[in-house]
Amino acid sequence: MNYLIAVLPDRFQAEEAYTALEKAGIPLSKIAIAGKGYRTADELGLFDPKQQAKKKARFMAYWLVPFGFIGGYIFNLITGLDNLDWAGDPGNHIVGGILGAIGGAMGSVFIGGGVGWATSTASDTVPYRDYLDADKYLVLVENSGGFSDRAIPILRQLAPETIQSYEA
Repeated sequence: MNYLIAVLPDRFQAEEAYTALEKAGIPLSKIAIAGKGYRTADELGLFDPKQQAKKKARFMAYWLVPFGFIGGYIFNLITGLDNLDWAGDPGNHIVGGILGAIGGAMGSVFIGGGVGWATSTASDTVPYRDYLDADKYLVLVENSGGFSDRAIPILRQLAPETIQSYEA
């Protein structure tokens, strides 16, 4: 779902934008206001990027860690590496599997979004939740049927802090 989101400093401007969009012929089902007294970010589907990256990294770990273990075990079995003399063949294969599982866990963090979760900055993601925490209001226009093209000039007249598109 694509949205056009305008950040407005107070409730009165958000309501003014809502009525101006309504007068322009945009259906009320395609317009929403987020902020105090209105809908929340969770209700609108504006997810926290850090939470999404953490969830993606955890999901990747569910299948990368077992495959990493199997890959490490098979690699050690094929190459015949003997790193631990006292462990023997089965022990060395298991150690290879454990090292493969560690590699899978690292892959889930680096590829699955964990790095974005750990080092996320405002320039990487649009901080809509930060705007709501700062008592600002969001006016959202669902971008279906070209409604956002008609909404941009209307919203610009109200001098919002920012107008950006968001893809859920």
